[in-house]
Amino acid sequence: MVAANLKAETMKLMEKRTAIETEMNSIIETLCQPGGPGLSGNLVDSEGFPRADIDIPVVRAQRHRLAELRNDHKEITGKIDNNIQVLHSARLAPRTSSPNDSGNDQNLSTDKTIASASSQDGVLRDSTKPMEVDFVASIPFAVVDEIADASPTAEDGLQLGDQVVKFGGVEYEVGENLLQKLASEAQANQGRPVPMVVMRQGAPLNLMVTPRAWQGRGLLGCSFRIL
Repeated sequence: MVAANLKAETMKLMEKRTAIETEMNSIIETLCQPGGPGLSGNLVDSEGFPRADIDIPVVRAQRHRLAELRNDHKEITGKIDNNIQVLHSARLAPRTSSPNDSGNDQNLSTDKTIASASSQDGVLRDSTKPMEVDFVASIPFAVVDEIADASPTAEDGLQLGDQVVKFGGVEYEVGENLLQKLASEAQANQGRPVPMVVMRQGAPLNLMVTPRAWQGRGLLGCSFRIL
């Protein structure tokens, strides 16, 4: 029951974080549009006068809001990480026996038989995978915040704002340098299609992305921001 409540709480936090990311991306897109002031560009011209081509109060308000959202995003991400670690600990903790368990010996024996029957290479695998495993494996850990035109990722179907759930063998993992792992995975698979799972507008999507040399920089032609 505790694990179920914690999972529900974490799902709500993830939904809230997604809403924050949507608002952040909208503000970033507005500020960084052609001719815009950007995230930190000057609001005065070369002579020190307020720029006449932008609405300075609006820009300041947007930048202030973006800073607030980033702080909220960091706080929520910390809570999500903590909850996930607790779920992992609960899943891996050894189960303590009790008098009530004595009547379940037959069921436990049956479960082991099922798990053994599902093994094809001599390795025992539990056929009833805990829901926390699927839950953790489905967590987006990065968002695509820039894609170059005609880049490998653009041609393979990746879009700005896609949230990365899996790229090859790279998935969410607490405390890992995931940006470095993404770069290493792309380098190791140059010229080979890499299966990728992203969340797009709240729905999972499977893609095949091939890291490869092109006229621009890198093997993917996009940048990621860790969530």
